[in-house]
Amino acid sequence: MRTLILGSGAGTNAKAIIQAQADDFLGKAEIIAVLSDNKESGILEIAKFHKIENLFLDPGLSLTKLDEKEEQTWIETIRSYEPDLIVLAGFMRILSPIFLKAFPRMVINLHPSLLPSFKGLNAIEQAYEYGVRISGSTVHWVNCEVDGGKIIAQAPVRIMLGDTLEMVREKIRGIEYMLLPSVIRDLSIGSVSFPA
Repeated sequence: MRTLILGSGAGTNAKAIIQAQADDFLGKAEIIAVLSDNKESGILEIAKFHKIENLFLDPGLSLTKLDEKEEQTWIETIRSYEPDLIVLAGFMRILSPIFLKAFPRMVINLHPSLLPSFKGLNAIEQAYEYGVRISGSTVHWVNCEVDGGKIIAQAPVRIMLGDTLEMVREKIRGIEYMLLPSVIRDLSIGSVSFPA
């Protein structure tokens, strides 16, 4: 299962996926490339360090999505890799219907809450400020609704009364490093099905 990772930031989830591959935990999945919309992102450095093909692609001027012209470049570049699965690991842009139509039923996203609660940006802060006692992380299929696609897997985290926001962040990061590689493995071996 040819797997391509898109990310914008530090790349810690990509690092967990790459480590899972090194530990022979990803089943039949193979990471073929890492793409980023941020030239200075840690995710590119991590891919480079692990000798995985990596590429910065200009997202255009919008801060929330890929601009139209640049989006076509992204689509053509990703097509050239012939991926079976596209993993959004901290990719901070909303994908358009045009993009999703180009890669139907093959894009998954990791979101730091138990969806459908706390969609969108700053989900950990939203949950913490609301005062929930259980939050967590969700891997879901990507559709045209932000964080609205069908849920594949979730992992809960208990928030204790004395926990700081940073402690909650660390707890959620910790489970994400297990959850996302597990979903990729399960998709690759067929114990989780791709949408029909």
